[in-house]
Amino acid sequence: MRVVAVVQARMGSTRLPGKVMKDLLGKPVLTRDVNRIRRAKCIDEVVIATTTRQEDDLIASLCEEEGWHCFRGSENDLLDRYYQAARAFEANVVVRITSDCPMIDPEIIDKVIEVFLDLREKVDYVSNTLPPRTFPRGLDVEVMTFAALERAWREDNNPALREHVTPYIYRNPGKFRLHRVANDVDLSHHRWTLDTPEDLEFIQTVYEHFGNDHFTWMDALRYLEQHPEIVKINSDIKQKAIE
Repeated sequence: MRVVAVVQARMGSTRLPGKVMKDLLGKPVLTRDVNRIRRAKCIDEVVIATTTRQEDDLIASLCEEEGWHCFRGSENDLLDRYYQAARAFEANVVVRITSDCPMIDPEIIDKVIEVFLDLREKVDYVSNTLPPRTFPRGLDVEVMTFAALERAWREDNNPALREHVTPYIYRNPGKFRLHRVANDVDLSHHRWTLDTPEDLEFIQTVYEHFGNDHFTWMDALRYLEQHPEIVKINSDIKQKAIE
């Protein structure tokens, strides 16, 4: 059972161009993100899936410098990029994590994967993002069989959904067996993802407090509970909806 994390990354971003290469304590956001992902014990391989656009040569170069696996594919058909990357690296289980989550936590990654593996005969897709959401936004982990990803790749003919990889799966419970991983406490009001300048200021503030990328999500939560003014930095930012 080969578990491969495919991490989507590109320089293009409408609200914060080049966000994955923004500075976090002297290293790019993408490096902090991957450092944290690689600490998950249940992942066999991490692959950075970027595009073939020239501007994303910067991401490919960073992958080469860091010794990371890199796959380059379609810019807008992200479902195809994921499928081709998963196939190229012989994944049996595909873990979807995005590069704009530099506070992603290896403990939560492992938790979602472990639930998937425990239920692997009964599920096609397991996530902590299925509604109602209970984890902070930015700790998103989706785990699916390669077969489920391949079926979505084959059947989804909506370009708008293919740009977001998994909607065809979680919007079709009649075709795919879904399972939700929930937190004991609803923390969904926390926004720990990177999409705007306000998000970057928030994440940089958290990183500057800890001085490294080894803090846990519970460390961050305790810090933010003590400093609610930091939460307010990006609390008004609305997540872009998937139509």
